[in-house]
Amino acid sequence: MKAVLDYLKANEARFVQDLCEYVRFPSVSAQADHRADLQACAEWMAARCRSLGLETRLCPTEGHPVLLARTPRRPGRRHFVVYGHYDVQPPEPFDLWKSPPFEPRLAGGALYARGASDNKGQHLAHLNAVEAYLKTDTDLPCDLTFLIEGEEEVGSRSLSGFLKSHRPELRCDAVVVSDTGMPASGLPALTYALRGITALEIKLTGPDRDLHSGIFGGSVDNPAMALSQLLARARDARGRITIPGFYDDVRPLSAFERRQLARLPYQERAYARFLGVRRLFGEKGYTVWEQRTARPTFEINGLTSGYQGEGSKTIVPSWASAKITIRLVPDQRPDRVLRQVQRWLRAVCPPTVRLEMKAGHGAEAYFMEPTRPEAQAGLRALEAAFARKPVLLREGGSIPIVTEFRSILGADTLLLGLALPDDNAHSPNEKFDLANYAAGMRVGAHLWRELAALPA
Repeated sequence: MKAVLDYLKANEARFVQDLCEYVRFPSVSAQADHRADLQACAEWMAARCRSLGLETRLCPTEGHPVLLARTPRRPGRRHFVVYGHYDVQPPEPFDLWKSPPFEPRLAGGALYARGASDNKGQHLAHLNAVEAYLKTDTDLPCDLTFLIEGEEEVGSRSLSGFLKSHRPELRCDAVVVSDTGMPASGLPALTYALRGITALEIKLTGPDRDLHSGIFGGSVDNPAMALSQLLARARDARGRITIPGFYDDVRPLSAFERRQLARLPYQERAYARFLGVRRLFGEKGYTVWEQRTARPTFEINGLTSGYQGEGSKTIVPSWASAKITIRLVPDQRPDRVLRQVQRWLRAVCPPTVRLEMKAGHGAEAYFMEPTRPEAQAGLRALEAAFARKPVLLREGGSIPIVTEFRSILGADTLLLGLALPDDNAHSPNEKFDLANYAAGMRVGAHLWRELAALPA
């Protein structure tokens, strides 16, 4: 192990330059004019894997190619899949970046560029660790397959079918994903639960055209007002969702989980300042960490109605619409919750307007028992890499492909995130802490030995 760790340390500067090359590709999957950039980015990563002697191929899909890179196979050894994505979020608005988003900038111990932490730096750290094993002739105690896709930021549209068609070669003991975060600098974390999601768009239509509010106002219901009143009924003053049956399947937090979440750093004033709010709001009876990671939510993502231009226009709008997402926790099923919400909306919608509903995407919550041997191996690898006892973390976001790994490959996922809360994922001035980049390589170095040593 010493030779592996020494190699990583000696080549740290080169690994930073490799990441600088990687983030120069504007691999924005949401924008069609970047298709060639995504292909070039995938080819760069494929060449990087081939240079290490990995059996590498780019697999075409209806969208962007999936990279598969395998270490040499030996019978009887455990097999693990390392997942990541080479596509990135759109960089707009450009004027809020302090430097061009695809021209990497090193400052303050961090690398600034779109994709630096989400997710190029995080999975490249694992590949660097494998390089250290191979280049020092140190026995890699397990078989690995890198699975790097180019559509995560647009919903992994091709990956589910890809997993099914490549199931035999991807069958594994576990999947390793570094695409989550750490609660604070120097404090490593194993994420053992993610919230699920279900999405819905609703539209209320009143008159068949916008009406003069002076001539007709008061005699017809205003769809914007009706929608506002309807949505306001979904949550009470204590932060509880009022939809009947909404909490029926919610798995309560155990005393152990609440103790673990209580270990996470938190200062109310600092958190409020970070978010730019005057005061916090959340479901009563739960801490902020519990509210944002372990409780379900009903969120209005957007409201649209009436005149939005300069000045005033005195109308009763013809229609009003809202985009809604509902975050789910373990044991809540997206289809069941969606039906509950739709049933409630029909029941409370006033007869003066017409209700239309359009279901969106959905994914179940993910939960892995943190006492499982694989999770404990991950915790040991984190502690060895960071020289600090890690915490157990639930995260409020959703990674739908993780539930696909379980349902299609029959494999659980170790979520070993390296991003910091201020890394600005999906925002201007995204960055990746270089100390975390180096620590992530050490995590990989220790992880394969820990996992390979587990009893069959």
